Amino acid sequence: MSKAILWFRNDLRLTDQPALNAALRKYKAILPVYILDERLLQPDRWGFTRMGPYRLNFLLESLEDLRDDLKEKGSDLLVKVGIPETVIPELAKAHDCTAVFASHEYTHEELQTEAKLASHLPLHLYHSQLLFNPEDLPFAVEQTPDIFTQFRKRVEKYADVPLPLDPPEKVAAVPFEAEALPTLENLGYPTPVQDDRGVLAFKGGALAAYSRLDHYLWDTDALASYKQTRNGLIGADYSSKFSAWLANGSISARAIWHEVEAYEAERTKNKDTYWMKFELLWREYFKYVAMRYGRKIFFKGGIQDKSVRWKNSPKALHKWITGTTGDDFVDANMRELLYTGFMSNRGRQNVASYLVHQLKQDWRKGAAWFESLLVDYDVASNYGNWMYAGGVGNDPRDRVFNTQKQARDYDKDGAFRRLWLHEDERDPEEVIAQLGVLQAEHF
Repeated sequence: MSKAILWFRNDLRLTDQPALNAALRKYKAILPVYILDERLLQPDRWGFTRMGPYRLNFLLESLEDLRDDLKEKGSDLLVKVGIPETVIPELAKAHDCTAVFASHEYTHEELQTEAKLASHLPLHLYHSQLLFNPEDLPFAVEQTPDIFTQFRKRVEKYADVPLPLDPPEKVAAVPFEAEALPTLENLGYPTPVQDDRGVLAFKGGALAAYSRLDHYLWDTDALASYKQTRNGLIGADYSSKFSAWLANGSISARAIWHEVEAYEAERTKNKDTYWMKFELLWREYFKYVAMRYGRKIFFKGGIQDKSVRWKNSPKALHKWITGTTGDDFVDANMRELLYTGFMSNRGRQNVASYLVHQLKQDWRKGAAWFESLLVDYDVASNYGNWMYAGGVGNDPRDRVFNTQKQARDYDKDGAFRRLWLHEDERDPEEVIAQLGVLQAEHF
């Protein structure tokens, strides 16, 4: 019997899963696997744990949800902790699988993993993270415009977003001995404290993703005022919060796009509903920037090869991390991130600008801290936005935020700052120690 491995990556769903559908068409049985890359559980060069407990907990919940969905289809999910390019060939040999099906990734480390794996087994890759397949765009990846507006206008005019694929009715599975999913505890992680001030109790998995989609569009009509409220700071519904589920692929961008279009057809279509699609295009754009520029999105000078002399002040960086800079708007946002694993888009722009332009610190340190803490961390979006803030990305201008003016504009009554600073009984140093995300010897 012909058998293949389906390697789940940042595509933890059965709906709109092109790699899964292709594997089921071509092979009689598949072995669904997820490899938790042990390299992501280690500190980076700045001393930050690459995947902190917020994102890891969300990931483990998503894997549990995916396993439940596979069981309903007659299959199961095999989860291993290790190095994917080592573990997958071992699994293929043990289960007589002759090929691997998976979704494309677009950044350096992931591409290295693909290349190493492809030297052992035939590797079939499909685009599951994108709105548009690269071959359907009106330009080659290498000609991706350096200005977002040019990208947006061209794809809006010349490209269509395909409909999301239906989930399979049944998944013919390769038999294997089921294993318990990893836990935070057996991976050596603490269970994060749930802070009641957080905007949302993020729950991983496709079930929660579609529940959030229904809530934001159909139950509350919050989409109809999205552009007007998206810069909010307190509460669940000022913005969609879809980013966490998009980041690990519990839901696809195409599914959200077409649900927005259904809402526009059935309820209302206005500049607010369009803005949700606009934001999905921003996410898409950073994927193409990553494809075009490769490793340069991680370089100090970014995609501009810009020569910048950054200061190296562990003390200044630590004050930024702990929300003790003395700038109350920056500090409130940094405490929210530290205590919950989430920060608003408005907050992210302000704290990034402050780190780069006021503290003169290397933008990559901020990107790495976000990588460690954000529940919705996405490689291309994170580094694309941080390059932007650092003046080395897709905007040639240095965008400096006046954080005090921003506070007056977006936190007029000071409610957000009071919430995270004056109603704060938690010690940021103690929270960092509890989370275990920072190696003290680096500071």
